[in-house]
Amino acid sequence: MKSYKEIPAGGVAWKKSREYETGTWRNKKPVVNDEKCTRCLECYIYCPDSSISYEGDKIVIDYSHCKGCGICAKECPQDAITMVEEEK
Repeated sequence: MKSYKEIPAGGVAWKKSREYETGTWRNKKPVVNDEKCTRCLECYIYCPDSSISYEGDKIVIDYSHCKGCGICAKECPQDAITMVEEEK
């Protein structure tokens, strides 16, 4: 499997984005406040990278595939997801 660094600029990725790890370029990541989260799964529905899952009674974000786009935070009706600076 090729990494994102091996795909030429303007290249077409025929595989799902879930098959490629994010790498080190993300500058913000979503963090879920479990106390505010109602488990409505809007974040799961809107995530373009399938990086959000529901495990047990918690929303879990797979940071290996999350691109940091912020769609989950924007779509959360409870404002339970905050975009925070990525630690370098």
